[in-house]
Amino acid sequence: MKEQKFYYFLQKQILLLIVWSLFTGLGYTILCYVFDIAPFTLVWFSAIVLVSAWGWELYRQFSYVSIHKNKLSKWYKQVQLFIYSIFGLWTLLFLLFSDITEHNLNQVTVLIQVIAAIIAATFLFSDKKLFIPVLLILIYPLIVYFVNLNETKGYFLAIFTIGFLGFLLYASNNGYKLIQQIFNQAQRDPLTGLYNRRHLMEHLDQLLKTLKETKRFSFILLLDLDHFKNINDTLGHDVGDKLLCEISNRLSEFCGDSRHISRLGGDEFMITSYVYESYDECIKSADIFSDNIGRILKETYVIDFNHIHISVSIGVKLLDGTALNSIEVIKEADIAMYEVKSSGRDGVVNFNNALTSKIGNTLEMERKLYFALEYNEIELYYQPQVNKDGVTVGCEVLVRWYNPDLGMVSPLEFINLAEKTGIIIELGNYILEESFKTLQSWEKKEQSLEQFSINISVKQLLHESFIKRIEYLSNKYLNHKSQNKIIFEITEKMLVEDMDNIVSVMKKIKKLGIKFSLDDFGTGYSSLNYLREIPIDELKIDRSFVDSLGEKESDEMMLKTIFTLADIFNLRIVAEGIETETQYEILKTYECNLFQGYYFDKPLKKDDFEIKLFKQKVQKVNSEMNRKKIFNRENIG
Repeated sequence: MKEQKFYYFLQKQILLLIVWSLFTGLGYTILCYVFDIAPFTLVWFSAIVLVSAWGWELYRQFSYVSIHKNKLSKWYKQVQLFIYSIFGLWTLLFLLFSDITEHNLNQVTVLIQVIAAIIAATFLFSDKKLFIPVLLILIYPLIVYFVNLNETKGYFLAIFTIGFLGFLLYASNNGYKLIQQIFNQAQRDPLTGLYNRRHLMEHLDQLLKTLKETKRFSFILLLDLDHFKNINDTLGHDVGDKLLCEISNRLSEFCGDSRHISRLGGDEFMITSYVYESYDECIKSADIFSDNIGRILKETYVIDFNHIHISVSIGVKLLDGTALNSIEVIKEADIAMYEVKSSGRDGVVNFNNALTSKIGNTLEMERKLYFALEYNEIELYYQPQVNKDGVTVGCEVLVRWYNPDLGMVSPLEFINLAEKTGIIIELGNYILEESFKTLQSWEKKEQSLEQFSINISVKQLLHESFIKRIEYLSNKYLNHKSQNKIIFEITEKMLVEDMDNIVSVMKKIKKLGIKFSLDDFGTGYSSLNYLREIPIDELKIDRSFVDSLGEKESDEMMLKTIFTLADIFNLRIVAEGIETETQYEILKTYECNLFQGYYFDKPLKKDDFEIKLFKQKVQKVNSEMNRKKIFNRENIG
């Protein structure tokens, strides 16, 4: 139990021992001086004063927050020597004066020796290395003294003293076990038995001081289990807890005693390495170690007859003593870990200055995003969706953000940021209302479309006000006919979050006449299961399958599978990302319903899209008129 509280506790005992020794020693010396007995007590008391001065210096030197581990170990050994010395002097006093019977001084000496034993048992019970040898040093001379009396009462007192020693050892040992239990409860995670966050902070602060003092290196790994929430939701929290315990066991078995393992809470763990002599050795070891950790944690788990596979995202932070404190290094490891998450999970990222800059940019972007709607920086674009004849019959609503300082920000960046920060709710409400207003205005201008697709995020869909918001906007801007043209696009990946609740919300919204499309189809997990469970009307083929059409036979085989599934489940198909005529022609052979991509047109502003619809309408009218003219000529002829 060589932790922060232990050392603070031990430091206080130094002061108490000094005070007790000085006052008791002074009293005993005065008593001997009054009765003019054994002037040697002055020499003894001088030794007490010197040892107490040494103890005071040890007390004053101690500062857990500024002393590194090596010096802390030396300090502890000196404290042990101080304690042995102070009680050794009291034992020496007993050996010198226990035979002096004048004025019953021997009885006083015996009493002081007993009190010293009680003091030792009371003050030193937190450390077995102290209280056991000190009690033996104090009690053994008493037993010998009573035996040497060669009287019945002496033998009785010797037996009593042995029992007294046993009692003190028993009491001290119980106190030791109790304080160990209390410290363990304060420092250990109750589920896994690993160290907790509180202990980790103390350990890291101490490690950083050691690294600064010795000019050496170390590293920490922050581990976060990927999609652990799904295990709790699908298999139950009992299975989730057993999985955490099994992961803890694997980490402990792999790391042994050479590395410090902590559970920060939830499904996050942190591993602290030992100290390395060189930076290159440290970084090489960190790379190998993190790869091995990722490998062993991905091996199959069998829990309650469930075969579980789980990956882990790992953030690595190298330590060299320049970090200010444990909070700073954990934060930086956290940044690296979330970089893995944002890159698709199941990987390792080392923290570096580029990440710091990226986080700074992200924070600046987040700050500006809060005011984007207020400053009218958000604008909606509309990308045409055409049928097999090349006629625009629908569109997908896309959002764009232009900031004077940041320029045009990619939707991949700010939509993800809006999701993480919760801004997506306000942003999503704005997109919905502007989209509904746009559809209404086009309906009034008779520039109608067959469908109008709007992307919906998982946080938006599951927000408590979402259904009421849709009902309100529908009543305000749409009629029954236009409601049936609305399609909400959701992605396969969002279904991983909370499928049951998402399906429940979807069913309620479909009662309003609004349809659903599964976007990026084929890139997520368990797609066939989704098709069976979720109430969708349309599949949107991901552009990754379209890109290689005409080049990769495997992609065409995948397309055939997707169209077969769509036919089985009676779903419409939209292909996005079409950029070439070859892609368009191949997809038409599969009888794809709608096509979308730069081959037809880029996303357009509202006015530009209206112009496109108007030209298409004029062209349709002209074609109809020409057809009628030809028909009339043929009839006249």
